[in-house]
Formats: sequence, C-alpha cells, structure tokens
Amino acid sequence: MIALTLDRIAEITQAALGGSARPDTVVDGPVVIDSRQAAPGALFVALGGERVDGHDFAATSVEAGAAAALVSRPVDAPHLLVDGGDEEVVAALARLASHVARRLGDPERGPDAAQIVGITGSSGKTTTKDLIAQVVDRTGPTIAPAGSFNNEIGHPLTVLRSDEDTRNLVLEVAARGIGHIAHLCEVAPPRIGVVLNVGSAHMGEFGDRDAIAEAKGELVEALPPGRDTPGRGGVAVLNADDPRVRAMAARTPARVVLYGTGEDAHVRATEVDLGATGAPAFTLHLGGNTARVQLALVGAHQVHNALAAAAAAAELGMDIDGIASALGEAGPVSRWRMEVTEHEGMTFVNDAYNANPESMRAALTTLGALAKDRRGVAVLSHMAELGEDGDQAHERIGALAAETGVAHLIVVGEQAGGIADGAERAAADGHWQGESIRVPDAEAAAAALRDRMRAGDVIIVKGSRVAALEKVVDLITEEDAQ
Repeated sequence: MIALTLDRIAEITQAALGGSARPDTVVDGPVVIDSRQAAPGALFVALGGERVDGHDFAATSVEAGAAAALVSRPVDAPHLLVDGGDEEVVAALARLASHVARRLGDPERGPDAAQIVGITGSSGKTTTKDLIAQVVDRTGPTIAPAGSFNNEIGHPLTVLRSDEDTRNLVLEVAARGIGHIAHLCEVAPPRIGVVLNVGSAHMGEFGDRDAIAEAKGELVEALPPGRDTPGRGGVAVLNADDPRVRAMAARTPARVVLYGTGEDAHVRATEVDLGATGAPAFTLHLGGNTARVQLALVGAHQVHNALAAAAAAAELGMDIDGIASALGEAGPVSRWRMEVTEHEGMTFVNDAYNANPESMRAALTTLGALAKDRRGVAVLSHMAELGEDGDQAHERIGALAAETGVAHLIVVGEQAGGIADGAERAAADGHWQGESIRVPDAEAAAAALRDRMRAGDVIIVKGSRVAALEKVVDLITEEDAQ
C-alpha cells in the first residue's frame, strides 16, 4: 500500500486511534484480513466469521509486525476503532481503498497515473482479468486480484495492494444484486470498463436477463466521459456479439469500443482455428492492422476473452504486435478454470471453479473438440442459482453432453439429476450410446471415474463451487502418486 500514517488513515476511514496506537506510525505494508499474512508495516482488518472473530487475532498480527488493527471493538493492541460492527469495518476498508485508488489514478500525475480497468460479465470474468493483467503488465507494474476476489471485501483489498509504482489496476467486479457494481466502482473508479456477456448466472437472484443486464451495465455508467486524447477519458469495451451488452453503449458517457466476430466490431477475430490441443488460433483485427494469435488457453470461448483483453490493452497504449505476442504467452493463472493436466495417458480438464449454462456449454464444446479422436468423459455437478428455469437448464446440459458423444457421464449430487435425465432421454431416443452414472459427491465421483477411465481419455470436470469437484482430479492423481 502507499505509505500513510495512522492519524491519516483514521481520518480517511472515520476511525479513532486506540490502544497504544501512535499517530505518526506509518502503514506501508499489506492490508490483510488473515493474521497469518501480517508483516512489518501491515494493517490488519478484524472481521467476524462463522468460526472465528478477527478481533481475537489483532494482538497476534501486531506481534508479527502489523502497525495496527482496524476494529469495531477495542482490542489489546494498537488499533483504529470504527463505530459499528463488521459492516462498518468493511465500509472503512472501502473508504481507505477509494482514497488510494483516486490518489494513484489522479490524471494530474500524468504518465505516472494508474490506469484502472474494471471487468464484469456472467462468465469469463476471472479468465479475462488474468489475460488483461498478463498482457498489460508489459506496459508497467500491474495489480490484479488473485482468483475471484471481486466482492465488497476482496475488491478493496486488491486495490490496497497497489503502490506509487503501480501503473495498471485490473479489477474484476461482480454483482449479487442491483447497486453492487456501482458501489465497487465508487471504491475504485475505472477509466476502462469491459463487459463480457449477460448470461444465466445468478438468474435465481435477479429474476431475468434484463435485470442481470441492468446490474452489469452499472460498470459502463460509472465511466467518465470519453475523450480522443490517448490515456484520458472513459472507454467502454463491449461484446458486440451479445445484444444486451451491445445495448449498453446507450448507457455510458464513455467512448465505446466493440469487440467480437462481426465486421462492425472495432476489435475482431477471423479465421478461428481450434487445433488438436483445444487452444484456439485466430487473426486479430485492430486499428486497421492484423496479427495472427495462437492462444495457450483451452477452449473456443477463449477467443472472445482474448478480444476483450486486446481491446483493453490497445486503449492502454499497446500495439497489435505486442498484444498478439503477449496473448500467445499468457497462460492460466487462477485455479480450476479450464486447467489442463496430463496424467498416465489421460487428459484432465479441471473447470471445477463454478458453473452456469453458458460455461457448461463452452466446457462441453471444448471436450468435444479435444476428444475428437479419443474417448470423452464428463463429470458434472449442478449449476446453482438458476431459479425457475433450473430443471430445464440442467436437462439441456445433459442433452448436450449426449450430443457431444461422451462415453461416460458421471452426474454428481441430487441437484444435478436433471443432467442425467437429459442424457438418459437422449439414450432412450436412440441418440446416445454412452453411460449415465449418478453419484452423491466428489469422492463417489472419483471412485466411479477410476473404474471407467482408461489411457487416451479426455475427462472434463465441472460444477458449481459448492460441489468442490476439484477433489475428483486431486483424488485420482494423489492416489496414483502413492
């Protein structure tokens, strides 16, 4: 974090110094919520939890070198006390992050000003965030969240990792309701906003896609007015192939850059080729120039993610050749997202972090491409938060799995039963000759898979986070290593 004294942090966060806190003590280390991560100069943020209360670890964090703790009740350590419970601590954290983001992103800093990029969408946020961060890191020190650190706690913590040398701040913003993204944009006002898609994720919470689009569009509404001056003014990077995203052009004062596969997209892909490895290649069109891109990431859907990254990188001053080179070198960063592992002659695709209908379709399409001349196996669990359409959505995924021609479909958990129903219906109609297996959990899925897998298989594992399907791959590879 940028160096600030405790009295200045108290002013920013609307807190009072307490315990043995000295006003002139400097915080210049990390801001953490886990006392085990405390280091010299750190600020420890004490939050309550289901099992532990962070206040109980305030003294431990200070013993490890933290300058003070941000708390909602007095503790036996130097602290900054806010009036209220956990919610007020989170609000204070947001105020501190907002101060840092606005200071670093101040246009008056000229070329030293940090460029803030916000990314949202129903699927692909984390992968695209990782892509953008890897590409634009070539232009200067870049901060991006680890994994999906994209909520009211993870977002400000990511911002607070930045310092005076930070040139790019690439942030993923998520929504569980109307107003969530607007709040995150208040914490760290983006100059560039990237909207990937409007899908079915969290349909149960929002009700319909129009409500989801309303929430996602808060990102482009938060952008500053566009200008022609490079590096200044707001830019909305929108997926031209998604009608709801494209329509967000009318909701922003920023300059609009469209990406996609259509001829009217400012940044587009042609000649897409999904090779035997499942990693797509395509011709990138940008600013009247073209370059061939060979991605290292697996899945045809990665083309759109790469186009979004290319559009953002171009706005940050990179040329097409530099972008194409960086995209080709970018690899997977966050765990369990199309993570490919070769094991004893089999190819495992671990995409177990989360699932919705769009990402399930992308995963099964990738499986079909990878298993073109091999045997495909799918281990799938349920898709959470789909609302009234949940049963039909699961059945459609089962039908698609059957259409893909998987030899074995292992369906994990009672809530995923519709997937098995869809595949079994295809079998009954004579459209599929594979096997459907229903199991209760990840451990049983690993056992069922072990009984059926063989060298040469391509095995994809995907489901909602609560199913913890990453255990399936871990159990098999760890058992074989013993």
